Amino acid sequence: MERKVNLKDVARDADVSLSTASHALNGTAPLTVEVRERVLDSAKRLGYLERRRKKATIATLRVLLLAIPDDAAPESDLNLVSWTILNGLRKECERRGIRIVPYVSTGRRIDGTQVRQIALSERADGIVVLNDDQPELIRSLASSDMPVVIVNGEDPAMLVDTVTPENRFGARLGIEHLLGLGHRRILHLTWKGRTTIQRRYDGFSDAYFAAQLPLPKDLIVEAEGYEPKHGEAAISALLDRDPTMKGATAVFCAADNLALGCLKALADRNIRVPEAISVLGFDDIVPGEFSRPPLSTVSVPTDRLGAAALALIEQRLIANDPQRPAHRLELGCHLVLRGSIAPPR
Repeated sequence: MERKVNLKDVARDADVSLSTASHALNGTAPLTVEVRERVLDSAKRLGYLERRRKKATIATLRVLLLAIPDDAAPESDLNLVSWTILNGLRKECERRGIRIVPYVSTGRRIDGTQVRQIALSERADGIVVLNDDQPELIRSLASSDMPVVIVNGEDPAMLVDTVTPENRFGARLGIEHLLGLGHRRILHLTWKGRTTIQRRYDGFSDAYFAAQLPLPKDLIVEAEGYEPKHGEAAISALLDRDPTMKGATAVFCAADNLALGCLKALADRNIRVPEAISVLGFDDIVPGEFSRPPLSTVSVPTDRLGAAALALIEQRLIANDPQRPAHRLELGCHLVLRGSIAPPR
């Protein structure tokens, strides 16, 4: 009886390790195009590829439809988060030999019907949506037969897979550090963003609750937007009304852009950071080490979100299970302490 070809045979023929052969066939690690194609060629020639495909256990992600809102498309200092995500996704697709079909919306919201039509015409194997988690869009995309992943967004209805930073626990980590230094009156500078930004407020609240301390609700300040000028305007307006900033000894900003504006507003009033007040950002995308003082922040693994999204798509292709529940993947954050934080005086 003829022996069945196994994974060891494929690895030996392709001159790679057993684990590399497994990663190449399952899409579970970043590999070069040359290595991945060599393993696939060996698997095909030996008959292993066809046998696995019949069992729906081979990752077949070759074409990816990438949908982007128009406000996330321009490359600028204000779009560093989006462009870091996109650059990480592009590099991962290059390593895996995946072709990207870009779709940029004509307005701030992505048209799900158009995305589905383009994905079908381009024979895409999966769809990645950046920064748009509108319920109607998710419902539209969930009705398609191909895997969908929302990157940097949430789906409370749990219809599609999502990948986000751990916004809530990241914020909690930052506030717990400030509380540990002795701060109690921490001002939260935020804006009316999507749910991903609201989670940072949730983490702010969680830290106070866990420490059994009263939440300083009078220190929640909403800026008009997320740009540095909006952070500067919000803090300047507060200082005009109350030079003591309601007794705040620290400011937690929902984004580094806001933190840079906050630092400028404080510097314009000759308020020294961190001697008089501490400032903490969130994202670690803006070059905070070049601010004065260097900005402490919660660092987000923005460049890894794209690779995580590809892994979710490939897992869904491998599973080939219409009943597979939606997966929510959150990547951990960590503190980067520079020069803008100190114990309260």
